[in-house]
Amino acid sequence: MIFLYLSLPMLISAVLVYFLSRQSSGLAMLDLPNERSLHTRPVNRTGGIGILLGIVLTCLLVFVIESMPENFLAIMAGLFMVAGISLIDDKRGVSIKIRLLIHILAGFVLVSQGGFLFNHFELPYILIEIPNWLAYLFTLLFIIWSINLYNFMDGMDGLAAGMAVIGFGAFALLGLIKGAYFFTLISAIIAMSNLGFLLYNFPPAKIFMGDTGSSVLGYLMAALILWADTAGIFPLWVGFLVFSPFILDATWTLLRRAVAKEKVWEAHRTHLYQRLVLSGWGHRRTVLYEYAVMMVCAVGSFMAVYFDSNILSVGMFFVLFITYLLLLLKVSKKQLNGNSENNYAK
Repeated sequence: MIFLYLSLPMLISAVLVYFLSRQSSGLAMLDLPNERSLHTRPVNRTGGIGILLGIVLTCLLVFVIESMPENFLAIMAGLFMVAGISLIDDKRGVSIKIRLLIHILAGFVLVSQGGFLFNHFELPYILIEIPNWLAYLFTLLFIIWSINLYNFMDGMDGLAAGMAVIGFGAFALLGLIKGAYFFTLISAIIAMSNLGFLLYNFPPAKIFMGDTGSSVLGYLMAALILWADTAGIFPLWVGFLVFSPFILDATWTLLRRAVAKEKVWEAHRTHLYQRLVLSGWGHRRTVLYEYAVMMVCAVGSFMAVYFDSNILSVGMFFVLFITYLLLLLKVSKKQLNGNSENNYAK
């Protein structure tokens, strides 16, 4: 059965994305190049539907055959809310206020019905208890930020899907170490569904995932990190470490733009990965470099959980922190010459 559970989401996603990627598809929604884009031609952005159905249909099969933990129903309820509003947004656009309201409602369902609550902050040698009212606030903010940061980072061929394959794949291995069967299975299903999509999204991309894909993945990232922390599979900071290539890039860029008094909600091309592409690296070289960084973070998280050593965890934490800091400073200072913005290649 495990082989079926792992192969089915990839097969569903790959087949659906193949048909969705064709311009003749009845669900075609073209992503037209704009001031934020790194692509120069219209590309269909309905790939997220394939990812979503690969996950949902396989989870439904698991639910029928083995049943699922009760809190997983809360995850699915929030998932459908985020996916629904994102699909409408891809099709005809939705105001920021409406999207934010739905994201808040999805987060509220996840917290209130699933019992996922950020009520403590744990680092090696440190444990801070958080009052319930503040825990609810932090948890909702984390869910909303996760949904949107994944959307922010979905701006280059193969990047968001690659992060999902590596990130949720790492979650599956971490769950396996701790014997958390359903957590491992769900994480693996998400990773495999994205792998099916990545076959058509790796540079040069034939299709994009759109908001339907990126928002759903951001929501699932938050949900599984909270699930792992609540169930004692691994602490919150390990989940952050796995997805830190996305979390740090999006957060750093937002803070830097806010300090510069720029309109942070407007489209731009100043994320670190965008700067690398525009500086002449191109899509393929940049995404392979990002994959390498993601793999290092995944291995670091695996070592922290497997060896269960506070000293090792602290050492890796500081090494990765310093590495990221140097990388952020170096890339942020890169000077983009005027020609690079017009001459980058897929």
